[in-house]
Amino acid sequence: VQLAESGGGLVQAGGSLRLSCAASGVTFSINTMGWYRQAPGKQRELVARITSGGSANYAGSVEGRFTISADNAKNTVFLQMNSLKPEDTAVYYCNVDPKVPWIPDYWGQGTQVTVSA
Repeated sequence: VQLAESGGGLVQAGGSLRLSCAASGVTFSINTMGWYRQAPGKQRELVARITSGGSANYAGSVEGRFTISADNAKNTVFLQMNSLKPEDTAVYYCNVDPKVPWIPDYWGQGTQVTVSA
């Protein structure tokens, strides 16, 4: 399984970015696809994830500003980030959580998002 992330970059506070993650080589059913982030000196944290049925949940810090969506047929997940803040600066990682417990999660290599004040 390979996860190809795109869409990171540098943006001013208040701006928007859209992240994409396409999973290839998937031979199992997916439970959730999601995005995590890790800022320097901090632990990786959940940003948002979406189930194969379309249910989404968000970290409180991004609720109302970020929207996660997915194209299940293409095993692709998107993260629309609006009203970005400097504290959103982090490396964002795509995650695929398989339905079967004996298959581990898969992670992308990460894409840098930098929000300037």
